Amino acid sequence: MTSDTRPTIGLIVPPGAGEVPVDAALLYGDKVRFIARGLGIGGVSPEGFDPVVDTILDKARELRDAGAQAISLMGTSISFYRGVAFTEELRDSMQQATGLPCTTMSHAIVSALRALGMQRVAVATSYIGELNDRLVDYLSVSGFDVTAIEGLSIVGVKEVGEVTPQTLTTLSKRVLARDPSADGIFISCGGLLTLDVIPPLERDLGLPVTASSPAGFWDVMRLAGLDPASPPYGRLFQPGGNTPGDAPAARVAAGSKQRPATV
Repeated sequence: MTSDTRPTIGLIVPPGAGEVPVDAALLYGDKVRFIARGLGIGGVSPEGFDPVVDTILDKARELRDAGAQAISLMGTSISFYRGVAFTEELRDSMQQATGLPCTTMSHAIVSALRALGMQRVAVATSYIGELNDRLVDYLSVSGFDVTAIEGLSIVGVKEVGEVTPQTLTTLSKRVLARDPSADGIFISCGGLLTLDVIPPLERDLGLPVTASSPAGFWDVMRLAGLDPASPPYGRLFQPGGNTPGDAPAARVAAGSKQRPATV
């Protein structure tokens, strides 16, 4: 039997089925072998995350044993909902448990926003209000200003994947319109299908746009020492355009922060 000599990247995904997200093949075809393990979250909410968050390390070990060379937790809110300190500790624990380079989707979005030169960010999400608030806190501590945020209040895992491109386009333009001073747009939730939304938005608005799943793949490809370029899918994926810029300056005091407009 001929062994598969392609690089192998492991993905920990929120749905229990443990399927590799469709963005993998769209971005990189068959040049990388992606494998996945599912967490089986009960919903996109803290209550849906709490019962499974302690299984993340076990899933990481399973992926290592299956041949992964780098691993990403491909869930945004499950990796930010307990705050920045938890996210950092989680990544460190994944690396210690597996002996492999590891990342999370929350690390990915921070790196992608910096690489695209965004500091003032308009945010569109699938989330309920509680997760939107926690995302604002996470981004603020990471050095970003959220100019406006609005979510679709979706809790069901299946329903997230059914959101249409038109809905995401309309939502993204609406959050930008509430404060046009934003440097760009971030669409948050790894289950949203955004690859076909990003290029038209960038063309129409003249601003960079990124989203959880594309940023997650871009990030883990770089972590594995592979070329993340995939030019049809927006500014983040242009050849040579994926070197992170300087980190935005952190806010000095909580009292100086302005809460973004929310819905």
